[in-house]
Amino acid sequence: MSRALVYGLAVAGESTARALRSRGYEVLVADDEVTDARRAVAASLDAEIVERPADAELERLVRACDLVSPAPGVPETHPVVAAAQAFEVPLVSEIELAYRWEQERRGGPRPMLAITGTDGKTTTTLLAVEMLRAAGLRTIDAGNTDTPLVDAIDLDLDAFVVEATSFRLNWTPTFRAEGAAWLNLAPDHLNWHRSMATYEAAKAQVFANQRVDDVAIGFVDDEVVMRRLREAPGRHITFGAADADYCVVDGALHGPGGAIAPLTSMKRSLPHDITNALAAAALVIETGLAGADAVGAALERFTGPPHRLQHVGTWDGVAWFNDSKATTPHAAAAAIRSFERVVLVAGGYDKKVDLSPMAATPEHVDAVIALGATAPAVLAAFERVARREVVADMDDAVALAARIATAGSTVLLSPGCASFDQYRGFEQRGDHFCDLVRALHESRETS
Repeated sequence: MSRALVYGLAVAGESTARALRSRGYEVLVADDEVTDARRAVAASLDAEIVERPADAELERLVRACDLVSPAPGVPETHPVVAAAQAFEVPLVSEIELAYRWEQERRGGPRPMLAITGTDGKTTTTLLAVEMLRAAGLRTIDAGNTDTPLVDAIDLDLDAFVVEATSFRLNWTPTFRAEGAAWLNLAPDHLNWHRSMATYEAAKAQVFANQRVDDVAIGFVDDEVVMRRLREAPGRHITFGAADADYCVVDGALHGPGGAIAPLTSMKRSLPHDITNALAAAALVIETGLAGADAVGAALERFTGPPHRLQHVGTWDGVAWFNDSKATTPHAAAAAIRSFERVVLVAGGYDKKVDLSPMAATPEHVDAVIALGATAPAVLAAFERVARREVVADMDDAVALAARIATAGSTVLLSPGCASFDQYRGFEQRGDHFCDLVRALHESRETS
């Protein structure tokens, strides 16, 4: 019987462990933080869970296994990675395992599309799913979503759209997508990766195993993405606002086959909305899974996920937007560019990245309200903005923003940082912001 070590037993780790067990593996599990819930999962797998194994114990676990599958939260600097590499035990992510098992499927493997990038992955993935569904295909967003790919392959589907983070791509010696889109690259996750070079190399795995008849899609305005696209073995396709295979012409999304859909059909058409739509359109059209009609139908009904420039409401001429998903400076900068007269709420967990790119357009910002571990760095990044203040928490941030903002301005939560210093994730942070904003204005209306 083959034996596997799954390190990390959160959502993806649990799914990976169960999938391995169902396919005949003896599963060993370990985690740096063992909770009662994780002990229960291990017990259901007839496995003892080892908490933060010391070097000798970790070596024993790794050497006893045929493969090691680190959960996405386990960084490449972790001792389990070093041990697996030292003893030449293969490191594989959940999307790698799912890909291998899908190749063995009776009836043949189903198409896989993959999307990576520092920002825009989730929205582009969901757009591609909507486009495939409009074309009549049964599909799901998998990978860095509520459904790990190891679970998705057991569903009755026609195709998969994989949101492929660097954490999952890092350990993919064979994973291949018939269509792969790389949206952009900016410094991020430098608390997980050893360096910017290893972060880039992980992203590049989205193209690495493609065949010559697969399609590799890259953002024309990103120098690193274009360099990697030129090296990709698949057929090369570009997207961007202009001078690309998929671009904007005469107010419409346009591809090699002509006009696809007018921009007016989109519920929102900010610059990053347009490039996300172009990337998704290229992915589904170039792989032959959907046509322009399906793309247009999907764009007409797509509203976008929450926490991504989500309009909370407008009161007394002040618009409030929740962009909690902007966990990188690059994403926050894109949001800030979308508005004039911004009262910005930013800051959070320190991922060891330079925050100065957030302030690319300081002329758009009237005031900065900083919170969290990175508050001092946020203030430093926006040194050209006259009004900058630090607050203790989101309650204080919303209250201060309400006092500062005047008619015609926009209060924008776009943190540029992760949320783990104060919240379980960006969703909880965004929900808290929305709840506070609504409660504030409800209290004013009843007073």
